[in-house]
Amino acid sequence: MRTITTTEDLAAFCRRAQAAPYVTVDTEFMRERTYYAKLCLLQLAIPGEDGAEAGDAVLVDPIEGDLSLDPLYTLFRDESTVKVFHAARQDLEIFYVDAGVIPAPLFDTQVAAMVCGFGEQVGYETLVKKVAKASLDKTSRFTDWSRRPLSEAQKAYALADVTHLRVIYEALSARLAETGRDRWVAEEIAALTDPATYELRPEDAWQRIRTRNDQPRFLAIVRELARFREAYAQRRDVPRNRVYKDDALLEIASSKPRDSKDLSRLRLLLREARKGEIAEGILAAVEAGLNCPEEDLPRPGRGRDKAQPNPALADLLRVLLKAKSDQADVASKLIASAADLDAIAAGARDVPALSGWRREVFGADALRLCEGEVALAAKGRQVQVIELGAG
Repeated sequence: MRTITTTEDLAAFCRRAQAAPYVTVDTEFMRERTYYAKLCLLQLAIPGEDGAEAGDAVLVDPIEGDLSLDPLYTLFRDESTVKVFHAARQDLEIFYVDAGVIPAPLFDTQVAAMVCGFGEQVGYETLVKKVAKASLDKTSRFTDWSRRPLSEAQKAYALADVTHLRVIYEALSARLAETGRDRWVAEEIAALTDPATYELRPEDAWQRIRTRNDQPRFLAIVRELARFREAYAQRRDVPRNRVYKDDALLEIASSKPRDSKDLSRLRLLLREARKGEIAEGILAAVEAGLNCPEEDLPRPGRGRDKAQPNPALADLLRVLLKAKSDQADVASKLIASAADLDAIAAGARDVPALSGWRREVFGADALRLCEGEVALAAKGRQVQVIELGAG
C-alpha cells in the first residue's frame, strides 16, 4: 500500500491517470465538529493493461503530507479520463468548496446500480459482494480518519473503496451500454455536476426546516433565524446545530424574544447562544422577520391549498409506479418519490418523473392514467395498463 505525501508524487500519479480510460476516487473525511467537511484521506486507483484488478492504487494523505491538490484538480478537468465515484455527492462537495472544481466526465456507481436493478440507494458493500464477488473488512468503518498514524487495517479498508470499484464500474458500464440506459445515468449525473447542488445559500436554509405552522409571519421569522444561523456556521466553520438546533429555532420563532431577558426564558436554546454574537443575531433576525414587508412574506401554504392531491389517484399512481419499476428493473424511488406522485395527482406537470427517461418508463402512462385514457388491471401477479375506448 503506497501513500502519497508530496505534490510531486501526486502529480506523477495523476499524469498516469490521465492516460488511463478511468480513475476510481473516494475520500475519507470528518465533519462532526465543522460546517465544511475536512478531507482526511484520498484514495485513487487506475486499471492496468491486464484488467481492472491489475492496475495501480494509492492513498493520498493531505494531513501527514505537505502537498497541493492542484494535480488532482488538473486530472478532474481532463475530460479524456472518466472519474468514477460511489455515492459521489459528499465527495464532490469537498472538491467544489475547496477549489470550485467538479470532476468531468463523472460516473456514479450508486446511480448506475439503481438504474441496473440493484435496488434503492444500493450500498458499496452490496456491489462488492454481488458484482466484484469479494467481501469487505468492516472493522475500520467507524474510525477517526483525522488521527495519525493510520493503521495498516485502516489503509487496507480505505484502499478497498477504490480497488473493487474498478471491477464494479466496468461491469455496470458494460450493462448500461448493452441496455441502452447509459443516457439515463447521464441525466441523473447532470444534477451531481451542477454547481448549484453544492452552493449552500443562507437565504434558502429555512426551506430545510420542518414545521406545521405555515403562517407567513412565523415563516418570515424562521427564514431570518435560519439565514443567520447558516451564515454564522459558514463563517465560523462550525456545525449549524452547534449554533442552535431546529427545535430551538422554532421555539424562538414562536416566542419572538425582543431582548436578552426574553432569551433567558427559552427552554431549548443553548447557554452559549444566549449571549454575545449569537444572541445579537437571534434578536436581529426576529426583528427582521417581524418587520418584513407584507409582499415579501413567504407563503408556501397558498401553493399547497391550490394543489390538493386526489388520494385515490395518488394510490393508483403508486400501483402504476410499482408495476413500471418492476417491469423496467429500476429502483422505484429513482423514478418518482411519494411527493412526486402526490404532485402529479394534484395536477402538477413540472415534476421530474414526467420528463426525460422517467417519462418513457413511467411518466407517459401516469399522465394517461390521470386523463382517464388507461386503467389498471391485475393479471396473476402482474399489473397491466389497459387502454380505455372512447366514450
